[in-house]
Amino acid sequence: MTRSEMSGSETDRSDLREELARLILGEEQCLTGAEVADKGGLTVEQGERLWRAFGFPNAGDAPAYGDQDVEAISLIARALQDELLDESTIFRLTRALGQTMAKLADWQVATIVDQVEGDVAEGRADSRLEASVEIAQRIGPEFESLLLYAWRRHLAAAAARLEALGAVDAELLSTTMTVGFADLSRFTAMSNSIDQASLGALVEDFENRCTDVVTAHGGRVIKALGDAVLFVNTDPAAGVRTALEVVQHIGARENLPDVRVALATGSVVSRLGDVFGPPVNLAARLSHVARSNRVLIDDTTAAGLGDGEFEMRSLPARPLRGFGTVSPITISQRRGFRQRAQGGPRT
Repeated sequence: MTRSEMSGSETDRSDLREELARLILGEEQCLTGAEVADKGGLTVEQGERLWRAFGFPNAGDAPAYGDQDVEAISLIARALQDELLDESTIFRLTRALGQTMAKLADWQVATIVDQVEGDVAEGRADSRLEASVEIAQRIGPEFESLLLYAWRRHLAAAAARLEALGAVDAELLSTTMTVGFADLSRFTAMSNSIDQASLGALVEDFENRCTDVVTAHGGRVIKALGDAVLFVNTDPAAGVRTALEVVQHIGARENLPDVRVALATGSVVSRLGDVFGPPVNLAARLSHVARSNRVLIDDTTAAGLGDGEFEMRSLPARPLRGFGTVSPITISQRRGFRQRAQGGPRT
């Protein structure tokens, strides 16, 4: 390739990058941060604080913003002026939104990589950039509508959960839950022996299967950590059923490592989409001492279970960091209940 051809190729790539950014953002970026803050009704310092809360880098004096950024600034400025929410709450919400959207954007881009690679390999596009522009043109508006739909549904569900906790202020962000921790066995050794594409597929398969099981039993996945999934249930029995089914769905599959699941019940605090408290730490500690494809629970979870559905056996006491000496309890479902759950005869 001649220097002239290389220069032309770089120009084409630059044009495609600008086209991709324009398609996603919907407008040209011709304003500086100071101009956006001024037009939106905030000081430069407030504007910079807002960008940091959203997770955006400081663009300095470069033109990196547009009219939509002015509109966003104006929304914050009006909220501050009307005192609908105090400044601390506004910036906390902004930070939560920024962190969530950053993760979603990374997840979305990573998910369509296979589609982009396939379009290039099969000749439907000459380059990744060209394929990305085509996808942005075709699905951008529809995905934005789907995003708003999903947010509204999850917001309604979160509000319902909050209302169900009760009217006492102290209960609103602190409540009793059964916390589950599902951990893949020998994940580190396996991750060192397979290629990156296979590792990514394995992690996605594990997280998807866990999420399906947790949701089916009325629980929520709080976060996925690659080789582990943290979930919660409001009912200990539902938590145990979830844990046993995770073992059934994960441990029996040849393409996935064995799994260890542990549950602990107690008071947790909900903040920024996460949960904190002793049950979270105890569930993690118990999962590390569980045998492969087994479920361990603590005494509090065991005390919240009805008679007859589960078989439990206390294991020898052992030290757990931060909790002293603990006697884990191994649990399984009684055969009669298992047969009824699978549509078999009653016993």
